[in-house]
Amino acid sequence: MPEFPGQTHNFFWRERKALKELGVETSLISTRRPPLGVVSPTWAKDAQTETTYLFPFSFFDFLRAFIIMIRAGVCAWINCAKIITSVQDATLAGKVRLTLLIPFAAKLVWVSQRQGWRHVHVHSCADAANIAMLANALHGPTYSLTLHNPLSVYGPNQRQKWSRARFCIVITRKLYDEVTRTLVGFLPSRLVIAPMGVDVVQFNRHAPYRPYAGEGELCVFSCGRLNPSKGFPFLISAIKLLVDQGVNVRLTIAGEDDVGGTGYRRKLVALTAESGVSERVAFLGAVPEEIVSEHLEQAHVFVLASLAEPLGVALMEAMAMSVPVVATDGGGVPELIENGADGILVEPGDANAIAVAIMRVIGDPLFAVRLGQASRFKIVESFGHQRSARAIADLLAAR
Repeated sequence: MPEFPGQTHNFFWRERKALKELGVETSLISTRRPPLGVVSPTWAKDAQTETTYLFPFSFFDFLRAFIIMIRAGVCAWINCAKIITSVQDATLAGKVRLTLLIPFAAKLVWVSQRQGWRHVHVHSCADAANIAMLANALHGPTYSLTLHNPLSVYGPNQRQKWSRARFCIVITRKLYDEVTRTLVGFLPSRLVIAPMGVDVVQFNRHAPYRPYAGEGELCVFSCGRLNPSKGFPFLISAIKLLVDQGVNVRLTIAGEDDVGGTGYRRKLVALTAESGVSERVAFLGAVPEEIVSEHLEQAHVFVLASLAEPLGVALMEAMAMSVPVVATDGGGVPELIENGADGILVEPGDANAIAVAIMRVIGDPLFAVRLGQASRFKIVESFGHQRSARAIADLLAAR
């Protein structure tokens, strides 16, 4: 996993727990440590202690990598060279960068031999997958992939990474359609759909959901990385529209930007000031899922305004807590939410539509309760955290 444990990595930890329950013992390996400002889980310290990191490289790492590459032999070197030179969608600089990953691949081989690993499952299709692929070419462990986003997010060289994998998992039907359309002839024989999920025991209410009664503050909650793709400017604009209509609303956002608070967060804070809603919007930063659960317990509405959400663990967590959700219909979200039945879907980038949807929820308490109950039922039935773990366990057993 890249930069583990990050603020969105709770489902990795849940998946690992579920794998253990299925009898699959796992170890953790990551490319590097994440920035301190995005390390939020309560289990992060334990995870970092258990995790082997490929970067930074020590002198002894270079020595071990050199030994591994020598032992691999000329045929392995030629294989790596063929992989790199055959990449058709990378620039010369990209191929040089891929070459520079070989020592990290050799380190992965050395760690695998020391730990007795026979297989590595990669929760990424970018450099982490390149490293696993090159490690396999150096006579290292076999590997598999999980695709969490559109292929374009992960850069070039997808054909080689996918064709050499033992099996691959995609989290939505939309992503499945993309890879079967664009990677024809380069897919492994086993490709399955298995969404990540949430622990429905942990994400469960202590008290029944109470819809907004028109008195006090309307509590709107959102959770996600502070990234342009999450559409927070449109959510902030929607809050401004509600304030202008006289609604006593407060928006709380859990999540941090990718550099720990000194990047995109500053732009969002500035936007709240420009919009005149600074006192109506609170930024929590990266917080553990226990804090997320507490805020969901108090929320009247959960909103995720992403421009294109692959699926949405944050949405699943809110739905598991029986909170009515408003989300955009970009990406794979329609595979999670049926509009009007267990949530409300709006067009991405439409602040007015978000505001109208929030008003629809708070204007009909019975509708709000019905949405929350239906959403909880759907998550329990189809999006528990065991689902992806069971897919990995079954695919490993079949290999």
